[in-house]
Amino acid sequence: MERAQEHAFAPGPDGPQDHHGPAERSDGPHGRTDAVGPDGSQDPTPPVEPARTGDSATALELLVHGVGGTTPEEMLGDPRIVRITGDDTAAVFRRTDDAEDQDPGVPMDRERAARRRPVPEAYVWCNLTSGNGTRALWLLLLPFMVVNLAHWMRPGARGHARTVRLYGLLVRLAGLSLTVLLVAGACEVTLDLAAWQCAGTRACAERHTWLGFLSLSGSGGWWSGPGRRLALAALVPAALTGLLWYLSHRSWNAYESQRPLPRSEEAGEDTGRTALGRPGFWYGRRLVARLRAAHTAAGLLTVAAVLTSAAARHDREPGGPAVLDLLGRLQSAALAAGAAVVVWVVCRRGRSERRLDRALDVRLVPLLPLGALAALVLAMVYAGWERPGWQSTGRLAGDTAFGGIALAQGLLAVGLAVVAQVLHRALPGPRAALRGLGGPAVTLLACALGGVMAGGLAQRVADWLDGTRAVIPGPPVLLTWQASVIPPLLLVLLAVCALLARRTLRLTRAEEPTVDRDYADEPRLPERTRRIARARAMATLTDRAPLVVAVTAVTTLLLGAGALAGAWLSDRTPGGAAEHTHPVVRGAADTAQALGSWLIGVGFILFVTWGRRAYKDASARRTIGILWDVGTFWPRAAHPFAPPCYAERAVPDLTWRMTTWTRATGGRLVISGHSQGSVLAAAAVWQLPPAERGRVALLTYGSPLERLYGRWFPAHFGPVALGALHREVACWRNLHRATDPIGGPIGLPGECGPEVDRPALKDPLGHGRTDRHPLPAPVLGHSAYQADPAFAEERARLLARLQPGVPGPRPPGEQPRTDRPGLMGEPRRPDEPGSTGRPGAGRGHPGDPREQEAQDV
Repeated sequence: MERAQEHAFAPGPDGPQDHHGPAERSDGPHGRTDAVGPDGSQDPTPPVEPARTGDSATALELLVHGVGGTTPEEMLGDPRIVRITGDDTAAVFRRTDDAEDQDPGVPMDRERAARRRPVPEAYVWCNLTSGNGTRALWLLLLPFMVVNLAHWMRPGARGHARTVRLYGLLVRLAGLSLTVLLVAGACEVTLDLAAWQCAGTRACAERHTWLGFLSLSGSGGWWSGPGRRLALAALVPAALTGLLWYLSHRSWNAYESQRPLPRSEEAGEDTGRTALGRPGFWYGRRLVARLRAAHTAAGLLTVAAVLTSAAARHDREPGGPAVLDLLGRLQSAALAAGAAVVVWVVCRRGRSERRLDRALDVRLVPLLPLGALAALVLAMVYAGWERPGWQSTGRLAGDTAFGGIALAQGLLAVGLAVVAQVLHRALPGPRAALRGLGGPAVTLLACALGGVMAGGLAQRVADWLDGTRAVIPGPPVLLTWQASVIPPLLLVLLAVCALLARRTLRLTRAEEPTVDRDYADEPRLPERTRRIARARAMATLTDRAPLVVAVTAVTTLLLGAGALAGAWLSDRTPGGAAEHTHPVVRGAADTAQALGSWLIGVGFILFVTWGRRAYKDASARRTIGILWDVGTFWPRAAHPFAPPCYAERAVPDLTWRMTTWTRATGGRLVISGHSQGSVLAAAAVWQLPPAERGRVALLTYGSPLERLYGRWFPAHFGPVALGALHREVACWRNLHRATDPIGGPIGLPGECGPEVDRPALKDPLGHGRTDRHPLPAPVLGHSAYQADPAFAEERARLLARLQPGVPGPRPPGEQPRTDRPGLMGEPRRPDEPGSTGRPGAGRGHPGDPREQEAQDV
């Protein structure tokens, strides 16, 4: 194994290099190359002239798996494999027999190479999302992940730079409100329910002996004062905020610190039609650091605000201490100023994608959390000061706090919808989900999910502390109202599911004649026909996801507004507010309140137990990993505490591997991606310099590039972006099935060049038992594309369409060849594969009318 690795990545100017080692910066496909260190600086050692080491018959197939992951043995079809580069988190594997046979430093005999199939390599990235049991804890970060997705769902725009910035700003503010909501939920549990209400009530404190040292009914010690109880309890939400900061910083170092391939300034502008091709897209270090500092400070300031407000409310009462009243007002003003600074930091700057944003705000990033921590310490001292006669009664100001957060989130979602409509009308996308309103809808759902998690935790802790004795006031009234709207929301969703089930049944019946025509040469089996038709009909449910999201978002907005109004106007629970109404209304209110509290409790318990099971069960952990495969593809642009972006590690890995191999061998390369792997493959191809991009073929199968990403992320995977990718890559083919619920056709128009989509593959391969399939063939759906004969056929066609005479890197001083068009360094004819048919195409010149606006720069 060590010998194979040594051959695969032998040091020197000719062999490929690992992504952790030195890179090459090329002035051209055949020009001089300068060594570049891992930090992007130029190596002072003199460059070594590259040698022509490859053979045009050399071919490589780079396989990228999809969601859920797999083993390299399964991908390569051989139990004997060797890792040629990478680590335990993500790596490239080869068969043991291929590791030495395809040494780029040893040219292969032309006849022997022509008889061989392309050498397969497997890039395995599943451990980035489902490696160990601690990943199950990421479930608690689900609202942050969802709001981060909303940032990337903006409609495509042209000539609306300020509107694009405003869209990103509103999403970042919504993400900031989620951090405040989470910390406020923790404060509600620890400060209000435990330290203020239960420890301040004799009956509740006697039932929970662990609160004895905080209660006057116990030892009556130093900690029994209300302010000191609150100050001690504040350590829990403060520790939670610190934990989130630590996880964000640690996961960035492990996942997102891989720098992309060094590229010149000219190469950095070669893909203007989508931001995914820009040099700094997969390296948002500066923005993540700024947002991490701001959100950490916001969490600490939230805890300080709860402490200060509780003590200041007592000091403002008639006869209160004047000095403490003054200190409370000064402390409140300081917290308001700190909150303004946090909002300013979040609003001031977005992503910089046209260049690597290496610089950090060395003063802002460490000083902002430290300043918030100092404010929290002062608040603890202020709240813990001796106040004779101060007793904890009623609730803390939870209704005002949670009501303000809910109102702000609703206004942000509505404002975001207005901005998204402006962008969508500027460049309408016929396939854009919800007519460009996907981002606002998802933002609203993220806020609702955060409210359910915070409210569910408060409800369950209140029930545990109080039981059914009603000796403490319990959680804020607004949380009870929000729990009461869950049953009506579920009724609406059940109605939508019933409509979708009816439509699926009708579509199944309508599809049966089509299935019979597809298998007209085989005996008709009615039960088999219904099963195939049902699989095709079920696969179309993916296209109905926008309807479900739209209904859920609108219903949530209306019910949430009603809950907020009911809580503020009545200041009572739904059952109490309907006490003197008609018996039917009163019964409905009581039922919704009781059922909502029970549902939110069950949901929270299931959520926790699912995470606990995933910590111990590898199969359950893999299921959760699938969720992160889809949700954490995008960089953390709106929320720094979201689960880390695995693509910031995977895309540079793939880009480095393709570039170093093509430069060292001059051979042909096909990168084939399944499902989510096709998205990674497309993103990596976009990151390639134009010279390398034009000599790489793309094979996708079961791909959600258009069906999911093109509809929900139109600014980055819309028709303009995918059409540009088709023109700039050497060749591209896509395989799909009618029974696949995830993958689908790319659907590019005919003027984009050679057709991308192959007609839908037959699934199953046989209707019944035949001579070729003596056993019933399974309905494969989204799996086993490589087992279909069409896969090998399309791969062979891609290799044949690649330029067969592409040479290796030309030594300095050698003139380019002119006896064959289309060689590296020569312009392609307009009708050649990979040509755009116009001068300067693929370089992203500023005058291109299809160039997209920069992403929130």
